[in-house]
Order: sequence, then structure tokens, then C-alpha cells
Amino acid sequence: MNAYAAVSATAPLQPLTIERREVGPRDVRIDIKYTGICHSDIHEVRGEWGEAHYPLAPGHEITGVVAEVGAEVTRFAVGDRVGVGCLVDSCGECDACVRGQEQFCSVKAVWTYGDIGFDGIVTQGGYSTQIVVTERFVLHVPDALPLDTAAPLMCAGVTTYAPLRRWGAGPGKKVAVVGLGGLGHVAVKIARALGAEVTVLSQSLSKKEAGLALGASDYRATSDPATFEELAGAFDLILSTVSAPLPMDDYLRMLAVGGAMINVGSPPDESSLHIRLLNRQRVLAGSLIGGIAETQEMLDFCGEHGIGAEIETIPAEQINEAYERVLASDVRYRFVIDISTLA
Repeated sequence: MNAYAAVSATAPLQPLTIERREVGPRDVRIDIKYTGICHSDIHEVRGEWGEAHYPLAPGHEITGVVAEVGAEVTRFAVGDRVGVGCLVDSCGECDACVRGQEQFCSVKAVWTYGDIGFDGIVTQGGYSTQIVVTERFVLHVPDALPLDTAAPLMCAGVTTYAPLRRWGAGPGKKVAVVGLGGLGHVAVKIARALGAEVTVLSQSLSKKEAGLALGASDYRATSDPATFEELAGAFDLILSTVSAPLPMDDYLRMLAVGGAMINVGSPPDESSLHIRLLNRQRVLAGSLIGGIAETQEMLDFCGEHGIGAEIETIPAEQINEAYERVLASDVRYRFVIDISTLA
């Protein structure tokens, strides 16, 4: 089937034909309609997270329509609106899988692209016209969500929803979201829908109007030292969605007693944290996407509250240009590929 794929770490992505496995008894074959571009796609295809397997079609923010189901599939039928996120398989039996945290499978969590599946074949992602996925890792997309704006929720949605729910964002809570990009703008929408009071912390005020329109009640520039002084002890939860290193001591000062700062980006951290954490029982933690049940919960929540990503839809031929624009922070807030342009 048709795809857009990288053939090396330095070559631009290009049209390519890839193969998918035959539909097995518990498999679902999906006609892909839309696929979001995640910053992770760029890291992976450029070999920045270790050795990559080429040719490689990335993409783990996938929405589409069921085209075929295996004989033992019970949860899906042809024509269903569905999604696929960051995972396509796991052992299903270890403690993590039983707890619904397949991303931490102790045997092997199989990532949607660039990974080796249990069949020994390299997984290929959503920059392609079809995908075959075992039923357990396919998600129902609520009718209330358009497939294009729902696509980024498969990664950006659950990546922000999971820690917001886990650390109690809700009525009476004050939440700060660091960064207003692909993850951050979804975090603002979800935190607000959960009932929290939301502040955006960004380097500048250039996106202030947009942040307030998304549901934030305040927007502060972290380039202004006064921000950290004025907001000392202000937040129950700080969700950092950026990958750049942060002055962690400054951010931790903004936590209330018992407050938590959660990183969903991956910044290097060499600051002295122990004093800030010990003095006021604060928490610094990380969060990695979410399990399949949690992802479905997120989609249902977003459907109920009308939450989709803010997107710019592009044809496949503009993927390489989109990559450069992502690196330049020139998108508000997520690129989504119209897969019909691959057909």
C-alpha cells in the first residue's frame, strides 16, 4: 500500500510502497483517513533516539474507518470510526498489562512504528493508506469528534489527559501548563473541561490571546522574573509539555504545599531538586502516554466535551516542509496529514 517513509536518517521522506500483514482472527484492518505529525516522528526518522529501522513510515496519531475484521473480532465492525495511538501490541498477561498500563509491559510494548513486533516484522505507522492492528489496541472514536481533529488526541490527548486525571486536576484546583504547543494546547482544553483553573506559562506573551481563547484564565511569560515571584506557591499541579531544559527550582517554587510538577516532555535535568521537594512535600514525576483503557476514556471525555486539537491539515507532499515548520514552532498547533492524498 502507499505510504510516505524515510529511507535513511538524512533523506527527506518520500512516497514508498509498504506491506501489511494479512488480517488474522483478532485483527482489524483500517482505512486511514488522517494522521497527526508528532515531534516524536521527527526524532525517530532522523535517528535521534537511537538506531532506526529503514524504510520507516512514522505516525502514531491515526484515525480512520474499519475496512475488515478478523473472524474472532467482537468489538468492531466494518464502517466503525476508529483510532490507533502509540501502541499496537503487548503481552496482555503481565502485571502492567492487567492493570491497563500496556505501555509498561514487562515482556514488550510494541510501538506503532519503528519497532519489532512479536512476529519479528518492523512496525510501520500511519503515514500510509491502511494499517492492520490487533483488536485490543484499536479505539472507538466518538461520533461527536471529527476524525481530523481527533487524530492528535491519540498521542497528545492521552499524554496530557492521563497525568491531569492522575494528579487530580478538577474543581478548586489550580493548574499551570508549561508551553502552548501541540501538547500544551490540548492540556489547556482538557484541564479546563475537568473544572480546573488554568494558567499558561510560556516564554513570551505572543500566544496569550490564543491561550485565553482555549480556556486559560491567565497567561504569564516565564522570561519575566517577576512571574516566578508573583506565582510562588500558586499551583496544585504544573504540567510541563516542553522538551527544553527548565530552571526546575524556579518552577518548583510555584507549587503549593503537596503540589506536583509532571513532565511529559523529556528535558535534561541537572538542577538541585531535593531541597525544593523535601521542604514542602512536593512531587516531581514523569508520565508516559497512557494505557488503552485510559486512552478510550480520554476519547469519550473529549467527545462529551467537544474537545479536539487545533490543526492545520496538509497533503502528504508537504510532510517534509511540515517537519521544518514543527522545528521552527511554526504551527498552531498540530499538523494533520490528509491520507487521501496518498491514494
